[in-house]
Amino acid sequence: MNKPGKWHVIINIIVATFSFFGCFSLGYVLSALLFQLTGKPTGLISYIISVVIGILLFTCIARLATDILSHTKYGQKLDLTRHQFLNSTIEALNKISRGDFNISIATHEHDPFSEVAESVNKMARELSSMESQRQDFISNVSHEIQSPLTSISGFAALLKSDSLTKQQRDHYIDVIETESKRLSKLSDNLLKLSALESENVPLQLSDFRLDKQIEHAILILEPHWIEKNIDVDAEFEKISIHADDDLLGQVWINLIHNAVKFTPRNGLIKIKLFQNDAQIVCNIIDNGVGISKEDQIHLFERFFKVDKSRARSLGGNGLGLSLCKKIIELHSGQITLESELDKGTKFIVTLPK
Repeated sequence: MNKPGKWHVIINIIVATFSFFGCFSLGYVLSALLFQLTGKPTGLISYIISVVIGILLFTCIARLATDILSHTKYGQKLDLTRHQFLNSTIEALNKISRGDFNISIATHEHDPFSEVAESVNKMARELSSMESQRQDFISNVSHEIQSPLTSISGFAALLKSDSLTKQQRDHYIDVIETESKRLSKLSDNLLKLSALESENVPLQLSDFRLDKQIEHAILILEPHWIEKNIDVDAEFEKISIHADDDLLGQVWINLIHNAVKFTPRNGLIKIKLFQNDAQIVCNIIDNGVGISKEDQIHLFERFFKVDKSRARSLGGNGLGLSLCKKIIELHSGQITLESELDKGTKFIVTLPK
């Protein structure tokens, strides 16, 4: 649509101004004639009646001018532009309803409908992103479920052989048990993450000692770090907190378990808990393999694994850190990390006091 010329706009403003005041002047004249026939009311009432008549006159003239303009060349262009915009918008919305988000409505700087068009374009982009995430999620879940199911099915078939030794049979049974536990853990984590993200699980808040809770998590994982001869150096302040005991306990289990998994034999894990005036801080530091800068960006995404082949051998499913992040955020806290390849990783959890 061509922009009206400068003088055309100025003339329109002048005409509109004179029309506005002319209508109110005519309204005053007509009200005076009316009062001669009916009698003049009080000053305020007569003034209000004059204003109302003026507004009615101006509205009628503006409506008439709009109708005339719509039959001019400029008005026809405006109507054509509106018609084209409506057609494009309807077509775009129909595509979106069919699941096709690859749409874009053309916008122009001076187009009065550009804001609406941009809103539709933005909606399409966001829906496209959500659909991509949904497909990735389904693909990842299918892959994670298929792997243990294949192992269970394969080793269960091997158990039917009568020629197996006791050692082979015990090995196959151990594999089936391990894969079944991995499948169960995956299902459990998916359900927990889904419930937390939909915020259908209310926090069960209570007062407890945070230092005692982390000590308990270290003791639960003791067989794992003793098996690898890892030294765990814990330094805790006595801190009480008002939080969800069960959910927050899962955070320490996941973070410390990850530190043990990716720390080499005879390694070191440091856990430090302290507080300042504003917040509670827990640092979990290991001297393990470390994480690259590129991988750190995606570390808290669902199903993301730094080393997929190694994570699979260690029983990971890429959901633990996503759960940690969500639980900490529900407590109005934050989790960050510092890491370098071959120099270890430091997870920093901050919680409000």
